[in-house]
Amino acid sequence: MGFREVSVIEVKEVLRGWLGGAGLRTVAERAGVDRKTARRYVEAAQAAGLERTAGLVAVDDELVGAVVAAVRPVRPNGHGQAWEALLAREEQIRAWVKGDGKDNKALSIVKIEDLLARQGCVVPYRTLHRFATERCGYRAKDTTVRVADGEPGAELQVDFGQMGYLLDADGRRRKVHALILTAVYSRHMFVWLTYSQTLAAVIAGCEAAWAFFGGVFKVLIPDNLKPVVTDADAVNPRLSTGWLDYAQHAGFVTDPARVRSPKDKPRVERTVQYVRGNFWAGETFTDLADAQRRAEAWCRDKAGMRIHGTIQARPLQVFTDTEAAALLALPQPYDVPVFRTVKVHRDFHVEVAKALYSVPGEFLGQQLDARADSELVKLYHHGRLVKTHPRQRPGGRWTDPADLPAEKTGYALRDLTRLIATCAGHGQNIGIYAERILDDPLPWTRMRAVYRLLGLVRRYGPVSTTREN
Repeated sequence: MGFREVSVIEVKEVLRGWLGGAGLRTVAERAGVDRKTARRYVEAAQAAGLERTAGLVAVDDELVGAVVAAVRPVRPNGHGQAWEALLAREEQIRAWVKGDGKDNKALSIVKIEDLLARQGCVVPYRTLHRFATERCGYRAKDTTVRVADGEPGAELQVDFGQMGYLLDADGRRRKVHALILTAVYSRHMFVWLTYSQTLAAVIAGCEAAWAFFGGVFKVLIPDNLKPVVTDADAVNPRLSTGWLDYAQHAGFVTDPARVRSPKDKPRVERTVQYVRGNFWAGETFTDLADAQRRAEAWCRDKAGMRIHGTIQARPLQVFTDTEAAALLALPQPYDVPVFRTVKVHRDFHVEVAKALYSVPGEFLGQQLDARADSELVKLYHHGRLVKTHPRQRPGGRWTDPADLPAEKTGYALRDLTRLIATCAGHGQNIGIYAERILDDPLPWTRMRAVYRLLGLVRRYGPVSTTREN
């Protein structure tokens, strides 16, 4: 027979009606119990010393505890007969739950219930499920503790979540991701929509978040995003060079969550489902820009003004009152750079973002670290800055004449003036002759002839070269 737990309120209601002079039928109806149950409660109370003339003040916690103990069925160790029957088959049930990892796979509770019934052991499904969970390791769950929220403005948890699909400017159906940033203290959030999960997209989302919040949080707790974390480790994670450069610019510290550890960032983990179900679901957006405008309005007017279930306050109000003033100052706009490790080739150049930049000859064949933003390209060797160039468009080239050998500079740069001056340095007539050779609509096509003239000068001398036969 099934067991129903005795309710303290139920016992008090029965005794209150009985002390008021009502009959057992009326008392049972008012309390919502069977008349026999009401009689058992009254008899147990009388056995504990309750008189009908004592008044309601006599129904204290001690009396109610005595009544509950008297009417509650005797259950050894807090369990009934079905539990005792399962204890006799505990080893078998544990083997069914875990399996051996080979041919015998782990069985479901429904299947185990069926197998036990074949052996003559018929128990309620809920009892079997509870037994398998508590004693046999079925879907065992670790305990957890609630971590304090910390100081206002200290932590911001970050996570990506897939929202749905939109048509881009080219008419292609693209997957939309949401970068969700949730303040740990106030639960105020910001949502940044993007088609990609690149470093540039993450930085763009952070820049928009700083403008939305009006400042920068001191610590960011992201998931192990590939653009952010290059080598995940619980103690010493390695962050990407680009992300570290941005963190130094904005002034925050990064504390990544551990791999497959959603409890490290629980404030934002549940928020992903909330954003997907409350903001995105059932809506129609014209494009990504329209969706982003509406996402910011939703974060401010809907999510920010709801009564949060945990803090029992409006996140926007808590943020405005206690957290906004604790944020770091807004940084200057960040020019997202490109970081590359490049090799210096035999032509004294390196390639960065599909453009060529010259390097001094002492670094031929070596690896350099390049940082290229929209204005400058900086080249480092073992942490030392060795060259700076203006940024060029893809396919462009920037060569510093000082980086090339002196004898090759004019040819490499097609510097006709320099070439004529070199020839004139060997004699006026040689300079005039070189100038006339180059007097052509396409003078660079005649440069080889001038270099051949210089070869004759080096071989026979300037006097013999200009002597008439």
